[in-house]
Amino acid sequence: MLRVDLQGGFGEKGRTSIAVGDGATRIMLDAGIKVGASGDEYYPLLARPVTEIDALFISHAHEDHIGALCRLLKLGYRGPIHMTAETRAEMPATLTQYADADELRRFPPDGGQIRIFRPGDVLEAGSMRVETGSSGHVAGGVWFSVEHEGRRIVYAADMVPNSPVFDMQPLPACDVLVLDASYGIDTVSGAERAGEIAVWVAANRDGCLLPTPLSGRSLELMATLDLPFAIEAGMRAPLAMQIGVAGALRPGRAERLREKLADAIDWETGTALPERPLLVHDGMGVAGPAKAAIRTADKQGYPILLTGHLPKGSPAALLVERARAAWIRLPTHPTLPENLALWEAAGRPAVLGHSCELDVLHQIRDHLPPLKTRFRTGQSFDVLQSGGIT
Repeated sequence: MLRVDLQGGFGEKGRTSIAVGDGATRIMLDAGIKVGASGDEYYPLLARPVTEIDALFISHAHEDHIGALCRLLKLGYRGPIHMTAETRAEMPATLTQYADADELRRFPPDGGQIRIFRPGDVLEAGSMRVETGSSGHVAGGVWFSVEHEGRRIVYAADMVPNSPVFDMQPLPACDVLVLDASYGIDTVSGAERAGEIAVWVAANRDGCLLPTPLSGRSLELMATLDLPFAIEAGMRAPLAMQIGVAGALRPGRAERLREKLADAIDWETGTALPERPLLVHDGMGVAGPAKAAIRTADKQGYPILLTGHLPKGSPAALLVERARAAWIRLPTHPTLPENLALWEAAGRPAVLGHSCELDVLHQIRDHLPPLKTRFRTGQSFDVLQSGGIT
């Protein structure tokens, strides 16, 4: 029997984390923070002391999946930290922006703890078998499948089944599927959203700001642009690294994105905003070069387009509330039809949704009746030999 503890992201958006135990071994999948929260709510709600965790697995380097890593180290975690090489490369920038500064200084990730794997690798933790696969969300991003004595739970982390840029490996059949429910009942395809964004940018081709995460959506946005654009100078090397990851991108995408990156001009923080579309990270205006760029653009009336999650109270959300910025969501998570297809392909298992509010989960259940909406962050369940959960 597998015991699953929901440590963050259930009935809420952010601090995504679960722990899975078989009675002898205990592993933790992701350790995110919750943007806009403070105090203990900023971090995962740990069911048991970190000293009881035998292994930590990180799906990708976005803040809501890795931002609490230094907090775990401060609390005494000394075990292995499994991640891809791409996640490791992007980790320092994320922790610099979202980890507590004192914790980052005193408890930086120990290179000796980090274990590198490739998407598709099968790992072991005690008697548990951990399969991995590309998630389609970012270069090096993965889903995890945990199996013990014939029982299997799949944790989707963040994924994009039909990304025009990133490849995603199929999920295995399972007893419990923990889906990325970030987009609730949104049914609009990524292709349609990308078309809307292309039209908006073309109408503001003489200068507009496009805040975006450093990884993942940056390449998705670049793929939609067929006109000259600029990037914040510090993004060039990370974007080139992502484009160059073997097997991460769909066939033919790397060459075209490499050409677009070469043609993009560099923009430096503190200089005049360019007379062309400008990509700058992060996507919420909370940290990174986007924080200052948004302030400048707001003062100057420079057009702003937001394309991702808008945490309540974030600079990005406040801009939209004041009608100072446009918002067109570029899908970097599954739409409702995509989640239904994932559930069907996984054998119609018991299913939970992470990374969305409770009212949205209830809306999803109208379309996916097996969705379990009674579980919240801080609760636990068992995966039974019969395949059900309790």
